[in-house]
Formats: sequence, structure tokens, C-alpha cells
Amino acid sequence: MKKIFVLLIALAVAGSAVAATAAKSKKAAAKKNVEIVVVADSEYVAGQEDPQLTAGIANYLGMEPTVKTLTVQDAAADEEISKITYDFLPLYLIKKTDGVREKFEEPLTAGYLQESENYVILPHQTRSGVYVGKTAKPNVLELFVMSQCPYGVMAENLVIQAKKDGKFPTDKDVKIRYIVNYDDQKGFTSLHGSGEWEEDVRQLLIAKYYPTKLWKYLEIRNKDYRSSRWDKAMEAAGINANKIMKKFDKEGLELLKAEASYGNEYGVNASPTFLWEGKVQMDFGSAAKIEGFEFLNPNAARSGAQAAAPTGSC
Repeated sequence: MKKIFVLLIALAVAGSAVAATAAKSKKAAAKKNVEIVVVADSEYVAGQEDPQLTAGIANYLGMEPTVKTLTVQDAAADEEISKITYDFLPLYLIKKTDGVREKFEEPLTAGYLQESENYVILPHQTRSGVYVGKTAKPNVLELFVMSQCPYGVMAENLVIQAKKDGKFPTDKDVKIRYIVNYDDQKGFTSLHGSGEWEEDVRQLLIAKYYPTKLWKYLEIRNKDYRSSRWDKAMEAAGINANKIMKKFDKEGLELLKAEASYGNEYGVNASPTFLWEGKVQMDFGSAAKIEGFEFLNPNAARSGAQAAAPTGSC
């Protein structure tokens, strides 16, 4: 339902463009004001107000927004806001009026949104943002993928090409993480089937026992990532396939369980998703703005710095 609500906001943003055009030829009726409080991160841009989301919320409500931005420290000093539990910034709080409460009645009643005495609470509504209270991992970009997702493979291939071209930053690192679901009763499930999570296991074991050969393996494997001949890719990369498979059923599955837990910790479900320094969740466009990782936007490399980053995810 949260995704549905985000979609409603997105549609409202699109609708606002039509409304703006109509307003040029017709005097707009006076709108009521809505107060929006944004608890924002003071260090990372990704954790600050998203103007498009603000406009979308206002248009969804049919009101004029007045935005007040608070730091985490400011929020902690506020008697009511300090009692709100959140783990992701920006946090959007909509000041309640009868009209605002009525507009949000359905998602609030269903439990998809929360409320306090004076606010409707919209947590984790942006694709990019900052996790609160996470331990920093300086200069590490974690790349969450599904091993048989074409967009995840594209992200890996951009890293591979940058390494081959000598464009990968020497003071930074990329660590691949895997998106998978695990249940004690049902076991592992992955969007593209059992072959995908099985490939995840193999790659985790390669990363552990042949760390210097992982990217070479991926370079070969990604040329036909759904092929059943993963053993040929291992052989070509100089990896002992028998050693890997002997560890598959015990150690390999435990490694994948840890990946499922880690992904759940951050709520990651789209491939690719980028996590910068253990705190900042990003998409392609945001990750390509990190110094040294400009290569993650191949369109910009071909067409200039303002070109749009690739879009899409599994």
C-alpha cells in the first residue's frame, strides 16, 4: 500500500503540470494552506527535502504547501516529534486539519500510514534517503542486485568496464549484496526463480574464497547470466568449481541467509539499489553523482554531464 500511496503522489505531481497550464488561462481558486514538516539529514543531500514529493503531496491534498525543515537535533527537542519512531530521512509530517485528516482517512484506517496528535506521518516515501542510526562504512558503495536481473547486471558491467578502463576510484570500493527472500518454512525465493538465488550462493562463495577473481567471473558470466553453464564461467575465471560446490549446501546457504537478513534491515527490494557508506540509499542517478562513480551514468559519458541516468529495476 505504501507503493500505491507513492504512486498517488506521483500522479499528483504529473497532474500538477496540467493544473499549472490551466492556471495560466484561468484564475485559480484560492487554496487552503497545508503545513509540511520535513525532518532532514544535515550531511547528505539525499536525506533532505524532495521538492517533487512536496509538490506531489500538496497537489494530492489540493492545498498550498508551507514547508518547515528540522534537523534531527531539532526534531529531538520537539516534545511531540521526538516521540515519533523513524529510521529513514527525509521524514514527512503533514500537519493535521479536518481536511487533511479526511484526505488520508483510508490509508490511516488501514494502518498503512501513521499519525500522532498533530501530524499524519509519511515514512520512507523517497527512493533516495538516509538511514538513521546506521554505522558508517566510509568510501564503500554497496550494490544490491538480483543476479539474473538485467538492470543489476548492467550496474555490475559498468563497474567492470570502469575497472578495465582504469576509471574506478582507488580510494573507494564496491561490494555486491544480494536481494533474496528467506522463510524458515518455504526456504529461499527470488524474483527470477531458484536459478537466481542459486547463482547468488555461488557468487557469495566466490567472493569469499576467490575475492580477486569475482569481477573476472562476473565479466564472463554476465555475457549470458541465465545460462546453466556457470561452471564454464568459473573455469574461464580460474576458479575451482568443485571447491565452490562442496560448500554450497551448508556455508553457501548460510551466507545467503545473512544477505536476506541484511537486505531486510534496509528494506531493499529493487535491483539495483545503491547504499553509500552504509547510510545513504540511492538509485542510478544519485549514485552517479558520487565523486569517482560518474561512470555509473553511461548516458552522461556519451552525451554530456546533464544526460539522464539509466532507469529501471527488477
